[in-house]
Amino acid sequence: MFYSSKPEIKRAMILADDAMLKDARKRLELAVCNEPSDTEDEEMEVSESASGNSEDYESEEEVKKNKQTTSQRRSAGKSKKRRVLDSDTDNEGSDVEFKPDAKNEASSDEDSSGVDEGESGDSEPDTEMDVESPVKVAPKRKRLAINRPAKRRSLENDLPEAPKRVVTMSSETKSKLTSFAAPESFDSQPNAGSGGVGSSVEWEHEKFEWLREGKRRDGCRRRQGDPSYDPCTLYVPEDHLNKCTPGMRKWWQLKSQNFDSVIFYKVGKFYELYHMDAVTAVNELGLIFMKGTWAHSGFPEIAFGRFSDVLVQKGYKVVRVEQTETPEMMEARCKSLAHPTKFDKVVRREICRVITKGTQTYSVLDGDPSENHNRYLLCIKEKVEDSSGHLRVYGVCFVDTSVGKFYVGQFPDDRHCSRFRTLVSHYTPVQILFEKGNLSSDTYKILRGSLSSCMQEGLISGSQFWNASKTLKTLLEEGYFKDKEKSDDDCTLPPVIKSMTSESDSLGLTPGDNSELALSALGGCVFYLNKCLIDQELLSLANFEEYIPVDIDLTKATGSSSFFAKTSQRMVLDGVTLMNLEILQNGTTGTMEGTLLERMDTCYTPFGKRLLKQWICAPLCNPYAINDRLDAVEDLLAVPTKMSEVSEQLKKLPDLERLLSKIHSIGSPLKSESHPDSRAVFYEETKYSKKKIADFLSALEGFKAMNEIIDMMEETTDDFKSEILKQVVTRKSKTPEGRFPDLHTELKRWDTAFDHNQARKTGVITPKSGFDPDYDKALQDIKDVEEDLREYLNKQRKLLGFKTMLYWGAGKNRYQIEIPESVVTRGLPEEYELKSTRKGYKRYWTKEIETMLADMMNAEERRDAAVKDCMRRLFYNFDKNNKDWQTAVDCFAVLDVLLCFANYSRDGEGPMCRPVILLPENNVPPFLELKGSCHPCITNTFFGDDFIPNNIVIGCKDEDEESTSEAYCVLVTGPNMGGKSTLMRQAGLLVIMAQLGCYLPAEACRLTPVDRVFTRLGASDRIMSGESTFFVELSETSSILQHATEHSLVLVDELGRGTATFDGTAIASAVVKELAENVKCRTLFSTHYHSLVEDHSHNDAVRLGHMACMVENDSEDPSQETITFLYKFTKGACPKSYGFNAARLANIPEEIIQNGHRKAREFEKMTLSLRMFRYLCLMAEDATEDKSAVQKLMRLINHL
Repeated sequence: MFYSSKPEIKRAMILADDAMLKDARKRLELAVCNEPSDTEDEEMEVSESASGNSEDYESEEEVKKNKQTTSQRRSAGKSKKRRVLDSDTDNEGSDVEFKPDAKNEASSDEDSSGVDEGESGDSEPDTEMDVESPVKVAPKRKRLAINRPAKRRSLENDLPEAPKRVVTMSSETKSKLTSFAAPESFDSQPNAGSGGVGSSVEWEHEKFEWLREGKRRDGCRRRQGDPSYDPCTLYVPEDHLNKCTPGMRKWWQLKSQNFDSVIFYKVGKFYELYHMDAVTAVNELGLIFMKGTWAHSGFPEIAFGRFSDVLVQKGYKVVRVEQTETPEMMEARCKSLAHPTKFDKVVRREICRVITKGTQTYSVLDGDPSENHNRYLLCIKEKVEDSSGHLRVYGVCFVDTSVGKFYVGQFPDDRHCSRFRTLVSHYTPVQILFEKGNLSSDTYKILRGSLSSCMQEGLISGSQFWNASKTLKTLLEEGYFKDKEKSDDDCTLPPVIKSMTSESDSLGLTPGDNSELALSALGGCVFYLNKCLIDQELLSLANFEEYIPVDIDLTKATGSSSFFAKTSQRMVLDGVTLMNLEILQNGTTGTMEGTLLERMDTCYTPFGKRLLKQWICAPLCNPYAINDRLDAVEDLLAVPTKMSEVSEQLKKLPDLERLLSKIHSIGSPLKSESHPDSRAVFYEETKYSKKKIADFLSALEGFKAMNEIIDMMEETTDDFKSEILKQVVTRKSKTPEGRFPDLHTELKRWDTAFDHNQARKTGVITPKSGFDPDYDKALQDIKDVEEDLREYLNKQRKLLGFKTMLYWGAGKNRYQIEIPESVVTRGLPEEYELKSTRKGYKRYWTKEIETMLADMMNAEERRDAAVKDCMRRLFYNFDKNNKDWQTAVDCFAVLDVLLCFANYSRDGEGPMCRPVILLPENNVPPFLELKGSCHPCITNTFFGDDFIPNNIVIGCKDEDEESTSEAYCVLVTGPNMGGKSTLMRQAGLLVIMAQLGCYLPAEACRLTPVDRVFTRLGASDRIMSGESTFFVELSETSSILQHATEHSLVLVDELGRGTATFDGTAIASAVVKELAENVKCRTLFSTHYHSLVEDHSHNDAVRLGHMACMVENDSEDPSQETITFLYKFTKGACPKSYGFNAARLANIPEEIIQNGHRKAREFEKMTLSLRMFRYLCLMAEDATEDKSAVQKLMRLINHL
């Protein structure tokens, strides 16, 4: 028996049952559906429009499967028909462009665009489509209403009537909205690859021989196999271009220069995508193909931000092409030509923006950013210093284009590229540019390995990746740093760039000796930003900072006990340490979950979050600076009410750092003059203007909130001990130590500059009197002319004796004096010139009126120009005070991070302590003492119990364990899964937090500053770089041995396990000896090599410790053993590693465990026998050399 809970199926079953009770003649008279059955479509419509009445929902996967099944079924029934969109491009030579006038708002661009007219295939007629739209909609298939005979009405009336939908919009609008609504998800459409959904038809572009893989050529006609082949360009045969319509010819010309990009080609109100770009859009964005033999898709202008961002995040380049001419402008241009061709009779289009992952600026078209952290574009150049390749120099330039801050630097590096790895870990790039043929194999390994997820692009040397001299010349010639509104102002280089030029060259055209690579990297970056059309808006900010690696000054620390007291040096955390300690992202999923950054980040503002990440990557080393931050935390904790009030205000702040960059870009006179966006025709111009105004007002509100917070905090600053906290919450005008600028005057000025509410509603800024001199002058001139015209009219009334005489007319024909014919017969002055007539009246002009009208129109043009350019000039004037605005943002970023530290210190689980940082003076050697400490990111054990606190003491006496050892190296042993790695990570993270200036989850913490944390944890290879697991271990160990100082903290976990036991033990033993006796740095070294422990058990420079466990039923049979992990770090060595317990927990078969245990006993006896033989040999040679040899021998015999 069949059963379904769906109401429509229930109704159908009732009807079927009733029909079965009727005789054959009656059944023949029942209503019959002539349409083909489409069950899946019916179910989809019910789930979408009447889901509230449905009791049996389908999963999303089932819906997709049903859609595909339906599509395939239709395709099989109608093999020649594809349900796609019609572009209406059938009129040869048509190029009627979009007109942004109210009367033409419903019309489109070119019926469609002059693009490939005549190529569209036949299609089914769509009655609901907008006949004027360049993009036609394929509406959903609907159940058709059937006119049934009257005698069947009673049967229908027995059924519940479906609710009717109220139509509130025209079918034209409804059709557009249905087509261009954003899809619920942007998952790829698996069947849309080449012929549309459910079709195997080959697209037109797939038939071009010159476009096939292996046969393509670049713009210089080089084949794909050529080493100089440029994949960014494409050779398009001239005969193909000549066959194209004007619009499509232009598209192919643009595509030939941007073959690696997806072109969003503006056609009227829509962005359209053609050929291979359309296939990409359908696959990645869920768009629908328009009908025809050539791939074609599109979406409305307002959706650009959403769709472009999806493609960019997936690694595509997006090129936005705009119409920079109206149809009227095109006609005027054609008339000015002697012999215009059909290719001239198409509106001009220009590339207005190229968007990539590393060049997003989040303009009003692009939408808002999806994340708060920096996204860097990195440009690198390398020079190998010696033939062996062990020494190299890097020149780097990296920029976050959403903020506009450039970092430029040059530094030497070792064979492991340690500094370069640290750079890309601290400033994680999303896109990397490099000079083709320049990078060494070691650098390529890094790009293919840890940076393989970044977009990477090679630039051609010379033409694209400039040398230092060309870079300096271009920066000066292009006038990036010149104020265009002050024409007499000379263009000068920013101080950071100027410092990289030769001192002997006053013009700044010669690079300095140690800056050539850095300036060349800047040149590659500038070229790329110019290609993306954002060079002017970013470089004109002149926001440059020299990049100096964090470890560049550490060599000066050798032998200087007071180094940390004098320097602003930061702790070095290289890429390996950041990864091993899971500081920024975890090693399992690559997300922030469970990381130190996630645990500490309670910042309220986006710019605060970005600063916190920078601070975590480079903790302080100066005890005075660290204690000042700790004082700030205490000061904030002492005023909890203020903390709460300030926190609520900070939550309201927008991303002011990025807004300032946006405002600068919009107000830049350099960009407004030459950028193609200034010529572009936008259909949604009003919406964009409203968005610009909303952003500007949001920035103003943010700075007002900052002012309120400063007013609030200044009441308590006298009680603060922290200098840094006082500086960021005190105004400069109040005290010299204050850093926060006085914004009262500026904010008041902008409050009264224009009507905010009116501007927000209309998208037009009309300045109030006194704010814009040009606008005020134009208004005054208009008033003066109007007054002159009134006086002139009164004068003429008196002259003619007719007091009711008036002006008539509009536009250019204004101010005609309208005079009744009865008055005209009396005689008029000779200067009266007849302009027009109406029944009973005549209208005249005079030379004076004509002159005054010309003055009036001139003033009106100046007024309109002032209003049109008012927004740009208003933003420009706001940006003049950029230094103060940016200083305010910087102060609040610091305040936000200090509040973050205070929140963590207050809300941390368990006891929290203030770390004590001591200077490593002569009588205070480097040490670390942690009492009752916990892991900052873990609150529970693997089994759900509370985290067990531990003491970690290195380099000083442990009073709790009555140990007199001051060893710098601690050998850590213990059972598998006993917590050794966790303990080591815990020590590293707590040291980092202590030097950040934050409270720790511990009972007490004392230490001398750590200059660098080294880690050799975990086991993984770098298969993309061709490096084995053991090679990675040794590379990291090599870096430790080369760079560690007595002030470093070294964490080494199970070194030597990637090779033979004897080799691994020997290497581990030698490393322990070097670190403990020569380097003398604070070291935690975990191992399962018990022979290593025995070798160093009597070494005064090494102390033994282990993770305790409790063993029950210790016997020959490992299955009877019960191991309880105590997770407590205690002195001494662990006798065994209890590996068979871990095997049992991992569900290794019992038989294999037993066999393994027997083999282990054999190995153990063999090892003991070898040791016995060794001691016997020693005794035979000379027993006096080792008096304990006899005792050791007896112990071994007893053990056997």
